[in-house]
Amino acid sequence: MLVGAAPSNTIEDPRHCHGRPAPAPASSNAKKGLHSLSSGSGPLFGLHYAHGSEIATNNVRLFSYNSLRSATRDFHPSTRIGGGGFGVVYKGVLRDSTPVAIKCLSAQSKQGTNEFLTEINLISNTRHPNLVELIGCCIEGRNRILVYEYLENNSLASVILGSQSKCVTLAWPKRAAICMGTASGLAFLHEEAEPPIVHRDIKASNILLDGNFHPKIGDFGLAKLFPDNVTHVSTRVAGTVGYLAPEYALLGQLTKKADVYSFGVLVLEIISSRSSSKTAFGGDLLVLVEWAWKLREEGRLLDIVDPELTEYPEDEVTRFIKVALFCTQAASHQRPGMKQVVEMLSKDVILNEKLLTEPGVYFTNSSRHGAGGSSQETSSNKGKQSVNPSIIVSQLDSVTQMLPR
Repeated sequence: MLVGAAPSNTIEDPRHCHGRPAPAPASSNAKKGLHSLSSGSGPLFGLHYAHGSEIATNNVRLFSYNSLRSATRDFHPSTRIGGGGFGVVYKGVLRDSTPVAIKCLSAQSKQGTNEFLTEINLISNTRHPNLVELIGCCIEGRNRILVYEYLENNSLASVILGSQSKCVTLAWPKRAAICMGTASGLAFLHEEAEPPIVHRDIKASNILLDGNFHPKIGDFGLAKLFPDNVTHVSTRVAGTVGYLAPEYALLGQLTKKADVYSFGVLVLEIISSRSSSKTAFGGDLLVLVEWAWKLREEGRLLDIVDPELTEYPEDEVTRFIKVALFCTQAASHQRPGMKQVVEMLSKDVILNEKLLTEPGVYFTNSSRHGAGGSSQETSSNKGKQSVNPSIIVSQLDSVTQMLPR
């Protein structure tokens, strides 16, 4: 399970970045509560602290550091299954034989116990069939560790964007279901979660798949555990193109519509089995949304479909591609909300393409002028951002509409 996957060389081993749990003063009620569970795990029901506060965490199990060390064979490298801006992820097996994904948060997460548990409580209470379930946490000493359900088929990125030997050719019904499930989970975060949650990092490596390829969104709600200047967002802006809404990348304007943009890119990846930014698409087209828009203008929209996908309903696939283009429009107010996206994907509707405008594309100078090269910036041009002229658009009065057939 790759919860927030990213280049692994950016994260330290948790045994070094977290250290061993610090011994607890005998007078601390909080530490007594932790010590009582030191041999395993248990639920937290209104954990009391020495300074008189209380945090109710009814849905979260409290794990001892030693129990998680045991579950991962002392965080053995062979159990490591991913990593990202938030930390390293290991596969563990609990004493009751339950497989779990154990995320050791990176050293930048230095919140106090109360603050940390407040955020964890929020995440654990945010439940939906298309969200990865948080099972518990560890807060001993300097350690901040999250324990999630383990999903057998790893991430969507590993299934459709990994090496040829590891990729799986998914039939169209499964691809459509992954798009729909992800849209439903994201709509829940935006419209039904309390408070609403903007994910910030919707991408293929953050969509996890169970044994039936049922999609679940991972890493939601974690950004609040880190200062703004050390979250995965900073890492992604500096090194990866293709998913970022231009207004977010360039102006720092974070709204739900930034997630909508990223979702549109994700849909194009699912349909094409191509990375949004790691493949050159001919000429000066270096990101997937640019290529999709060019194909639309040329009347060859279905050329984007994965050539391994030999049987599919052309009308439905075409609609999904067009929905993705609506989601990636340059002006954020032109993009539909996620509830509307769910309807656009699930119903046979006519999309008002007269209102469709060119997508906005964020890229770095190094990616634009280094066709075919790495998406990672060099030190000489780190921090230099450019933008496709298509993001400079007039503010239109009309908004995306759906017309029933």
